[in-house]
Amino acid sequence: MANFDFKNLYLVNPFELNDECYARAMHAKDILDNSKIFTSFEDAIKKMDFLAATSSIESSNDKRHLRNAVELDDFSDKIFETEGKIGLVFGREDIGLLNEEISVCDMMIRIPTSESYLSLNLSHAVCVVLYSLYLRRVIVSKKRTIDKLEKEKLFNFFSQILDEINYPNHKRENTEVMFKRIMGRAIPSKWEYHTLMGVFSKTLDKVKKQK
Repeated sequence: MANFDFKNLYLVNPFELNDECYARAMHAKDILDNSKIFTSFEDAIKKMDFLAATSSIESSNDKRHLRNAVELDDFSDKIFETEGKIGLVFGREDIGLLNEEISVCDMMIRIPTSESYLSLNLSHAVCVVLYSLYLRRVIVSKKRTIDKLEKEKLFNFFSQILDEINYPNHKRENTEVMFKRIMGRAIPSKWEYHTLMGVFSKTLDKVKKQK
């Protein structure tokens, strides 16, 4: 983290930060000193505006949206257009992230690796992701993007549309995850957000009048 100018470390139920941890941290001990420790994943992400999960396990089926991943290069090219507090979510060394943890993230990213050995050690995965972001930090364009509250309003409008058209319950959860993933990959600007909200608002009004 210190190598690539990242400072905010959030840990969920970690092992004790003992002398060995500090010895390995070398000149980055302040990152450990200032780290925030949480007892649950939900508490750790409460103040985040955008969450990107990392996993070596992805779905090859477009209909299974939970683990549809964006390549790290594509993520790194676009993420600096996003405003607000961005969280990079890394899982456990042994089993990675659980499905319920991935489901609350806006996007899943994948580091391309050999089919013969997909998974990286946790520390290596963190290093590769932060390096990729560091390279792009000084060359990305700036644009105003939507925050957490605006995203929630957008998803709520989409959910209302599904209600009004009596969308099948057995397909609903997957469809809502699909929409969330599409918006996560797109990283819409403020202008794009207001345009979508205008379309959704008129759609809802028209559907309601036809009932």
